[in-house]
Formats: sequence, C-alpha cells, structure tokens
Amino acid sequence: MRSAYAVATTVIFVVGVGVASTHSALPVAGPNANRVAAGNLRNGILTVMLDAQQTNWYPDGDSLPPVTLEAFAEKGKAPLVPGPLIRVPRGTEIRASIHNSLMRDTLTVHIPATAHGGTYADPGDSVVIPPGETRELKSKVTVPGNYTYNGTTGPPFSIDARMRGLLVGALVVDTANAVEPHRDRIFVITLAPDSVNAAPATNPGRPIFAINGRSWPRTERLTATVGDTAHWRFINASNDVHPLHLHGFYYRVDALTGPLIDPQQAAPGRMVVTERLSEFSAMSMTWIPERPGNWLFHCHFQLHLVADGSALGVQLAGGPAGVDHAMHDTTNHALNGMAGLVMGITVAPKKGVAVAADPGPGRRRLRLVAIKDAGFPDSAPSMRFVLEEPGSATPRLEARPGFSPTITLTRGEPVSIMVVNHLTERTAVHWHGIELESYYDGVAGFSGSAARISPAIAPGDSFEARFTPPRSGTFMYHSHVSEVRQHQAGLLGPIVVRDSRTEPVGDDKVFFLKGARLGVNATDPLEINGTLNPDTVVLHAGKTARLRFIGLPSVNPNATVWVTTRPDSSFRNLRDTMVVRWRPIAKDGADLPPAARVERLARQIVSMGETYDFELTPQRRGQVLRIEVRGAAPQGRLLVRVPIRVD
Repeated sequence: MRSAYAVATTVIFVVGVGVASTHSALPVAGPNANRVAAGNLRNGILTVMLDAQQTNWYPDGDSLPPVTLEAFAEKGKAPLVPGPLIRVPRGTEIRASIHNSLMRDTLTVHIPATAHGGTYADPGDSVVIPPGETRELKSKVTVPGNYTYNGTTGPPFSIDARMRGLLVGALVVDTANAVEPHRDRIFVITLAPDSVNAAPATNPGRPIFAINGRSWPRTERLTATVGDTAHWRFINASNDVHPLHLHGFYYRVDALTGPLIDPQQAAPGRMVVTERLSEFSAMSMTWIPERPGNWLFHCHFQLHLVADGSALGVQLAGGPAGVDHAMHDTTNHALNGMAGLVMGITVAPKKGVAVAADPGPGRRRLRLVAIKDAGFPDSAPSMRFVLEEPGSATPRLEARPGFSPTITLTRGEPVSIMVVNHLTERTAVHWHGIELESYYDGVAGFSGSAARISPAIAPGDSFEARFTPPRSGTFMYHSHVSEVRQHQAGLLGPIVVRDSRTEPVGDDKVFFLKGARLGVNATDPLEINGTLNPDTVVLHAGKTARLRFIGLPSVNPNATVWVTTRPDSSFRNLRDTMVVRWRPIAKDGADLPPAARVERLARQIVSMGETYDFELTPQRRGQVLRIEVRGAAPQGRLLVRVPIRVD
C-alpha cells in the first residue's frame, strides 16, 4: 500500500569506516541499482546506519582483480558502490550518528548546502570525525532535487574528487507529497583510480568510470516497451564532464543542476540526443521509446569509453604497420571495443502493434565509400568518406583529406545509403541524432535484435542503411568502431536534413569541430571542417544567416564557440566586450522551446555529440567578425578560429 509523506520527517544515519584488513579478507562492494532506499521511516524519522569500509570492488566482473577502496554499507549489510540510496521528502531533518573506524584517517562527511536552500559556494553541513570517534551531523533538506552525500579525508586526490575512494551515495529529495514505490530510475556516475595499477608518486592509477557500480559491458541491462515513459535521474559524482548520448531517440531535459552548469544550457524542456553533464552535476530526464530493438546510452567523451591505457595507445598510434588492431577490427565492437559509461537498452515491441513496413521502391540511393589517403603515417592516418549519387547533379562529393562531406537529406524522403569499406580495417557508421530503425544504428555487435544484429563492415564489404528522416535539422554521421582513431582520421561528417530538396535561401553555414589528427591533449588545436586554418566565411549585411555547429572532438568537452567583432584573436582568453548577439533556434536537430529562442550573446559550449543552430544577422558591409573556439576557463586557450567577411 502506498503512503504519502504528510509531514516533515527526520533522517538518522550512522557512518563508520572499516578497519584496514588483508586484501583477501576485505568485504566485497556490490553494485547498487538505487532502487531501494536505505533505512526505516517511522513517525517522520528515517533512521539509517552506514559503515564506510575498505572493500574489494569488481567493476569489470569477478574474473578480474578487484580494486581496493573505501565504500559505504548499510549497517549489517554488504557495502555498495555507490553507497546506499538516501531518498526522503522535502522538509526531512537529517541526523547522522557517524562512527569513524578508519584508524589512520580523519573522516569528514558532507551534505550540500543546496539541499537546504544554500548556494554552491556555501560549505554545507558536515562533521569531522577523528579516528575511532563518533560524531553527530544534523541537516534539514528543504529543496527537492538530486544530490550526493560523501565522505572525504586528507589526501589531495580525495579533496579534488570530493570523496575518499567511492564514499559517495545518492541523496534524492522528493516533494512533500511524494509516494512510493517510485517509478523513476537513479543512476550515479563515479570515477575512481585503479589501485591495482596505481603509482602514487606520479598518478593515482588508471581511471575507472562506472554507472551504479559497474563498467560496460557489465552495467545493468535495461528493458522497456514501445510507448513506455521512462523517467531517469543521472547524478555525476565525478570531477569530469560527461556528454550523455541516447541512440535512436530524443529525451527531454526536465532539470539540470550543479555548480558548473553553463547558464546557456540550463533551460528545462529541451529535447536533445546529447546533454553535457558537468562536474558534480545532476539531470532529470524523460524519454519515450518509439521503436523496438537494442540501443545504447553512453558518455560521448570517447576517452572515457576505452578499456585501458594500452587499448587507447593502440587506437591512437595504430600499432605496428600491417597488424590488425583488436580495438577496431572486431565484429562485436559494442562488447569488446567499448568500456566504462555505457548502458544497453532493449526495447520490446508493443503487443498488437506491427513494426512499420519498408516503403520499398522510390528510395533515394547514395553510396558512402570509406577510403584511406596515401602519404600519411600510420600513427596519424587520414581516412574519409566519399559520397556518391549516380545520376544526380553532383554525382561525387569529397571534402578534403581527414574529413568527410556533408550528406544533405530531405525530411520525409526515404533514403538508402550503401556504406562501402575500402579501408584495410573494419568500420561501421552511426547516424547520430537520426531517428531510424535500430538494425541500422551502426553499433556493431549490439544494434538490432536477437535475430538481426548490426555487423561491423569488413574490408571490401558493404552494408546498406535505410531510413526516412522525420524532421529537418543538423545531425552528424561518424564511425562507431575504434572511435578515437577513426574520428581523428576523418571518418565523420555533417548531416543536414532540409524540408525540401531546394537549396536554402540566404547564408547557411556548417562548422564541424573535430580533433586534429595529431595529439589528444586538451591544449591541442581543433579542426573546423577538417582544417586547422579554415577559409574566410562570407556573410551578407542585413541578411539572417543560419550557423550550424557540430561537436565531435576527442577531448575538450568544454570547447566554447564565440562570435566577436574583435579584429585580432589573443592566444589566451582576454575579457571580450565585443561579442555579438545571435538567436539560438535548435539543439541536436530539435527546435528549441519558444522561451529559449531569444537573442543573447554569441557564446556556446559545444560538447562531444552535440549540435547547435543559431541565427545571426550581420549589421553592415565591411563588418569584421570572427568565430573563435576556446578551451575551458579560466585560460580559455584559443583552439581554432574562422574569419568572417560581411559583404
């Protein structure tokens, strides 16, 4: 029987830190699906007892060595990663009786000030517990939302990560009338150092990214039925950025909170296929699966999806010439070539509803041919797609070495794209943001259904993708095998879907941000449309231009686009009072809500997997404009720029 929260309640939880023991004797920290709230609610008081213990954690399955770190456990139960879920109604008072049994470290347990109406700059509620001591923490949570509670100790890594080991758990504050059982899902993203490979003198070990305590392919497999409404809460408990991408469907961003949220990003109600989740932020989202099949939801920061440093090195360097590289030469890339922040979703057909039939003849037919350019080293190859449409006005389209041409499609017009592989390695194509049949989604070894799984395209082989774009907008296509290597090599390009086959009236420009072939550091330059030094773009005075920005660099998740009248670009980001104004009109190919389509300063973070459309009207002939793309603040290093001439 469901019961409503009628009055303010009290939470009491007890936290302890396990005494160090031998490796073999440590308790095992299991994954936490965040479905069941910890503690006992009675008469407005939620009593929760937690222990923070040193544990063995198996993010990649029990067959691999464990990671030794600290994790929370509800008293008398096994430890969990993330810690036990604390879920309470608004107005709850938290009383925490915390015991620190970690004999060498002083423990501090935190509850954020924003949970009771404070700001992110406020210290929040916390308690400091010396080794072997017990202290009480009191806090009253009054603001509904998605938060974390966490425990820290003295080392710098613990302070920077805002936790010791994985001493973190979800704290969800519901409205006062919330009832159980809750029908949403809660997912906590964590980042932990691998204690097995740690080298404390230089680094804490390779990063391990996990969702609810597991890394792909051992993350929870989710199921849904066509027409279901799914409500998800994502809490980023890590000090890294995660652009979260859903294959095959749009999702609605209902709420976005955190200390580093870009004000240009936070308007609720936007429909997206990718949303940038900044450090220590949280998102509530809603989506409706419209087609059956297997789909992925994952972080689009490609360096977060490789299994380990050695695999990343193979992807980037290419390995010895003539050697097949496992990371990009596998028929099951989804299971063998991806790791970390990925979840698989199986959508079942709705009973009694037939899948739409193929429209048959009358499709527009294109060929997308993958080639490798000669004269480039194996450590930094140049690969690209060539677009062919026999019988058309432009039967062959090429961009340049290291980049692929724009595919222009028409809304509502069925299209067949035959992907032909003339490379010496496997590839596959993902139609990013396009709503299409799962089988053609391009994730080798996963997309499709049990009877038909999307394959990787072997050298000399081909694969046909068929779909009908249901909306106009700005999208992209890119390889979905050995992504870091093949993206930087150039196997990616824009997709522009128009309402008709006629050319656009007025200025319509595409700017595709990608990583340069050489280097994957945040300070390395970016390319726009495949070049480090883009040509001058011509716009026309008094005429509204549509500027389409597409982001797919390997690093720089905070790459920020500016349009300025400043005549010269500084290498560092000086205070710019000459930024012009533009009007945002679309995100990821979906029109923005009317409230968001208002003129503002021409500044936008464009992260991996995101597209943005803006309208900009130059004021006069001869006006000097410049598009600048800069890295994260505060330095704002210049990554690439595009001069604009106004005629």
